[in-house]
Amino acid sequence: MPNGTLYLIPVPLAENASAKSFTPYLTDTINTINEYIVENSKTARKFLKEAGLKTPQSELIIHDYGKHNRDSSVKEFFTGLLAGKDVGLMSEAGSPGVADPGSEIVSYAHQRGIKVVPLVGPSSILLALMASGFSGQSFTFHGYLPIDKIQRANKIKELEALSERHNQTQIFIETPFRNNPMLEEILRSCKPETRVCIACDLTSAEEFVQTKTVKDWITKVPELHKRPAIFLIFKR
Repeated sequence: MPNGTLYLIPVPLAENASAKSFTPYLTDTINTINEYIVENSKTARKFLKEAGLKTPQSELIIHDYGKHNRDSSVKEFFTGLLAGKDVGLMSEAGSPGVADPGSEIVSYAHQRGIKVVPLVGPSSILLALMASGFSGQSFTFHGYLPIDKIQRANKIKELEALSERHNQTQIFIETPFRNNPMLEEILRSCKPETRVCIACDLTSAEEFVQTKTVKDWITKVPELHKRPAIFLIFKR
């Protein structure tokens, strides 16, 4: 019996953003499968309902690969796939496998010869890049920068130098409750003419995306505490 297909199903980035986040093909797909590997069961069930799931939730098979289950082997999630069943993979928000532990699931699927199909949906990293006005030909996503203040400042300066040397957009994130200190360090560490884009609450009613030079940001620093944000640096 041939293996099933692993579908990578994006999840909305914000509340009340479902209509912006799924396609008719996604709705059709979730109504052909009843087994999912998810980062957050509650989030996954809510989104499936909003996306038009017709299958009763009681009939769903949900495998949780959240932070409390990451020490266990992913092999246990693949019984259905190896038996020919199609299965969906879902992140807590955004696109699975992108800045997301779901990449381990995808890697294991490839090792087992399982077909992987990514579905169209939101990625905060790409949405921020699109809206920044920075180079989309060459860019790097660095994830989280060091927490230590000295190391973080040095890293920001390093990214600024890389951007100037390679004409490359540098992208990174921070835990929402540490956004304000991160922005303060960016403005303190970067040169006045370096451009910085802040993109937060993407796809929500409170969405905020602006690109300014460091010297212009300093005149009016936005409040970012507990707001999901992406930071982008570009220096010519």
